[in-house]
Amino acid sequence: MSIRVIYAGTPQFAVPALQALSTDATVELVAVYTQPDRPAGRGQKLMPSPVKETAMALGIAVEQPPSLRDAEAQKILAAHRPDVMIVAAYGLILPVPVLDTPRLGAINIHASVLPRWRGAAPIARAIEAGDCETGITIMQMAQGLDTGAMLYKVIEPIAPTDTAATLHDRLAELGARALMAALPGIVAGTLKPEIQDDALACYAAKLAKAEGLLDWREPGDVLARRVRAFDPWPVAFTLFKGEALRIWWAVAEPHSPAAAPGTVVAVDAHGFVVATATGGLRVLACQQAGGKRISAADFARHHHLLGTRFG
Repeated sequence: MSIRVIYAGTPQFAVPALQALSTDATVELVAVYTQPDRPAGRGQKLMPSPVKETAMALGIAVEQPPSLRDAEAQKILAAHRPDVMIVAAYGLILPVPVLDTPRLGAINIHASVLPRWRGAAPIARAIEAGDCETGITIMQMAQGLDTGAMLYKVIEPIAPTDTAATLHDRLAELGARALMAALPGIVAGTLKPEIQDDALACYAAKLAKAEGLLDWREPGDVLARRVRAFDPWPVAFTLFKGEALRIWWAVAEPHSPAAAPGTVVAVDAHGFVVATATGGLRVLACQQAGGKRISAADFARHHHLLGTRFG
């Protein structure tokens, strides 16, 4: 006997789980919910979300309400008669009538080991904070922000070279595997819900473009983590000759010449080193406004950087 599933997700992170569900003989995907098409690119043409593109390719009905607070939208959702609603980075709030509609409630694929990093940007915030591991939590959704009972967890190490982009891709695949491992227990009711300890919770605030501006008065290791956490967005940057210089790759330099924070103190075949509050930051890849991403060594060859002060 198959279970009737509504799947709700929007970005690429949510695609692997949808694909996994579509191949399971015990699952009937009755509808996919995703956010409305958004304008993108230079022409600002309306573009479907990655989840919508995947659902259409699989021949699954797609719903795109701008909100689920509307009574008509709730009526349409209920008409699909779902046994369970599975959510991954959907981006819309699920009000109580929606949470209560499926027989088994709503299940979320969350990209952290809860209760750590509740909120919109758990992947980037984990790297920024210097966490050595993260993971996936399959949780029962409740009214609060990522506060529901935890049903299944998988740990994933964070490598010193991980960016938000590389970690995102691994967690997307891990989320799909975790969901499929947990789903039989969810349906059978054999998974024991674990209540979150609110005292251990951290809030992973949504990223803002302004956060990308590096403050050279911070320690080098903090800035290096921020560079990795903000790849692919908003991308760390500094100011060079009044324009943004994106910093795509950098590592902390524990020992560097003392100088005012933001001063270039060394230039070599690998890139350049900028003085920070503690040690320095060795920049290895960067991008000028309107240009392409290049090695910091190539950038240094075209500019006199030694002694220059960024920011």
